[in-house]
Amino acid sequence: MKRGKLRVLLGMAPGVGKTYEMLEEGRRLAAEGRDVVIAVVETHGRAATAAQADGLEVVPRRTVAHRGVALDEMDLAAVIARHPDLALVDELAHTNAPGSANDKRWADVEELLDAGIDVITTVNVQHIASLNDVVEKITGVTQRETVPDAVVRAADQIEVVDLAPQSLRDRLSAGFVYPAERIDAALSNYFRLGNLTALRELALLWLADEVDSALQRYRTEHGIEGAWQARERVVVALTGGSEGETLLRRGARIAARSAGGELLAVHVSTQDGLRTSNPGALETQRALVEQLGGTYHQVVGDDVATALVDFARSVNASQLVIGVSRRGRLGAALTGPGIGNTVIRESGDIDVHIVNHARAGGRFALPRLTGPALSRKRRILGFVTALLGGPIISLLLLATGSDDSITTDVLSYQLLVVIVALIGGIWPAVFAAVLSGLTLDFLFIAPVHTVTISDPVHAIALVLYVVIAMLVSVVVDQAARRARAARRASAEAELLATVAGSVLRGEVAVPALISRAREAFGLAGVRLVAADGRVLATDGEPVRDERRTAIPVGDGRATLELHGGDLDAGSRRLLDVVVAQLAAALERADLAETAAEAGALAETDQVRSALLSAVSHDLRRPLASAVAALGGLRAAGDHLSEDDRRELIETADESLATLSVLVTDLLDVSRVQAGVLAISLAPVDAADVVIAALDELDLGPDEVELALDPELPALRADAVLLQRVLVNVLANAQRYTPEGVRVRIATSRLGGIAEIRVIDHGPGIAAERRTDMFSPFQRLGDTDNTAGLGLGLALSRGFAEGMGGTLVPEDTPGGGLTMVVTLPVAERDAEAVASGIREDAP
Repeated sequence: MKRGKLRVLLGMAPGVGKTYEMLEEGRRLAAEGRDVVIAVVETHGRAATAAQADGLEVVPRRTVAHRGVALDEMDLAAVIARHPDLALVDELAHTNAPGSANDKRWADVEELLDAGIDVITTVNVQHIASLNDVVEKITGVTQRETVPDAVVRAADQIEVVDLAPQSLRDRLSAGFVYPAERIDAALSNYFRLGNLTALRELALLWLADEVDSALQRYRTEHGIEGAWQARERVVVALTGGSEGETLLRRGARIAARSAGGELLAVHVSTQDGLRTSNPGALETQRALVEQLGGTYHQVVGDDVATALVDFARSVNASQLVIGVSRRGRLGAALTGPGIGNTVIRESGDIDVHIVNHARAGGRFALPRLTGPALSRKRRILGFVTALLGGPIISLLLLATGSDDSITTDVLSYQLLVVIVALIGGIWPAVFAAVLSGLTLDFLFIAPVHTVTISDPVHAIALVLYVVIAMLVSVVVDQAARRARAARRASAEAELLATVAGSVLRGEVAVPALISRAREAFGLAGVRLVAADGRVLATDGEPVRDERRTAIPVGDGRATLELHGGDLDAGSRRLLDVVVAQLAAALERADLAETAAEAGALAETDQVRSALLSAVSHDLRRPLASAVAALGGLRAAGDHLSEDDRRELIETADESLATLSVLVTDLLDVSRVQAGVLAISLAPVDAADVVIAALDELDLGPDEVELALDPELPALRADAVLLQRVLVNVLANAQRYTPEGVRVRIATSRLGGIAEIRVIDHGPGIAAERRTDMFSPFQRLGDTDNTAGLGLGLALSRGFAEGMGGTLVPEDTPGGGLTMVVTLPVAERDAEAVASGIREDAP
């Protein structure tokens, strides 16, 4: 059976119109004669969305009972039995009710596709597994429902349903997305303009990367090696010279000319033309690359031109920017065509920009003998020089020589032998020496035109030719080997400097070392595995067990696994240094963890010191008041009036009650800090707890305005602790709210999280003091006999976190402070499915 086709509508956030778009497309296809059914659609009470479903056949859902709650789920078997051409399936990331055939709705979709049914579905960017942690950093909201990237990437079509962030906020404010009681909380939290802008960019970039990956797969499958310039990728070659900034800025301007252009800078080590690279200049240029929005790469290659072109092809570059050679005309004439000519010749369909700069065409300097040690190209060039140079010298000597010029003839051929030795090494030099000796004997030594060694002196001369050639060749070979070793050492130092710079700039040490090692040694994949099997860091392709090389790190505490290339002895030595740094980085991480634990102990000591200070000051006052009142009663006896007696008793009673509260708070703080706070979690009605807190504080409608969501489900909390949290927060809000202004309490829900917001219009708290306000023994303003130890907010946050929630401060629009208590909804998964708000969960 032919597999169905999957079409995914991807959105940046709830409310952009994915479900509406899906239904609209279903109606269009149905009008064209396609058999379309609604397998499952969540309208979330949006009238416009519900209207789009009119006229489309709906497959009835099945009802599942879970813990006393009736849940409606897509009837997978019924949809397959109905077997339409196209099924509309909303919310791909949805978690099915327990007892369903599959745990996730995306698995249901896979079965529909296997049955030959086409599917259109919707998903938000925060549900994509690889982006889940990024979205959490942006929004601060953890999304537990995810879809594997492979499921979405396997879709036949992926479309972004886009909407400008401000337009989405306008829709939200107008009540088109959430009911009125949830709008304020949504606008001030998940739907902030900055959050939506970042999520929009994330969705568009993810789709762009998917399109790029699909293009790369297509080119690989069809054997297309040339670059397709679907997106401008500009590669800038850096030599470490002062011209680097000029090249980078030119490359950035080229990349900026097209939407989505990328800038990549690459430095190739150990190559003629890059010998004078300055590590300091490279670090400066690397920082400039990051400022320009590009990425920096470093590769090691025997031939810089080939390495540059290979790198450009590997990233599907469309443009390659290099600088004009710093050699002068004489230098170019003596050393042959430079890197630029070779890059142009090998670049194929990659455009090459050769940029002029201040260092171009510098003074001529004799070529340094630091090229590759006696490469095959040099040996061939030595033989060619011997074959061509001999006849040329012979013709010149025959045309200008005489019987008395034998010394000149000998020295001319000797010069040829030395030149060949310098170029090609020992074997071309020996060949040139033998050939020159025979030619000299044949043309210039009597009897001429014969190869006859009648005089032993001539045989000695030929031997000396060969010996001189060998001696010169040995010198050349040693110089080349030393130059190669020096270049290798330079490359190793450069690599280590790059790694150290990555760590010093704030990159995480272990991943930085792994990434740089894979890039420098040209490996396909590298990963670091702890002794217990945990993967500490990975880079590149997955490491295959059958082709991996394992190297122990730090006395067996971890193993470095390499895949995709054999390392020579020099590379292994450098790798040993990297392994040593990895071991040091792991040890440093352990020390940092130990230091963090020591810091926690230091904070505990500070709390103890503050506690002693508070006890000596704050507990003394109510205790002294109670003792004084009771002492007065005892001393005066029957001589006190009834009013005085009543006042002393009230003073003692008030002081002892305050003392009891302070001692209770101290005990609660100690339990919170020790992690032994007794918590009994159960479904709790937020409205009941709010009313109980108001009753305890004796606050009425004149002081507090209530905006409670009547549809807010039960919270998963400890009712007693939650009441203590609200009492403390409400007391603070009431204390600092101006007379005649009411404190506002609002409840709302965002996905599986409920919020209780206590809003005041007092002086507020400066941003720099918001961390201190939750520390024990911190108070604002003066205290009196009824003031506590400054433990209220510390206890409130501890209680909230102990119940799995949070307590965070926010600015109140127009001035003041809003304290937000967030707690999970009771039976979150079951009730979220039942109420159909999975998409609404950010």
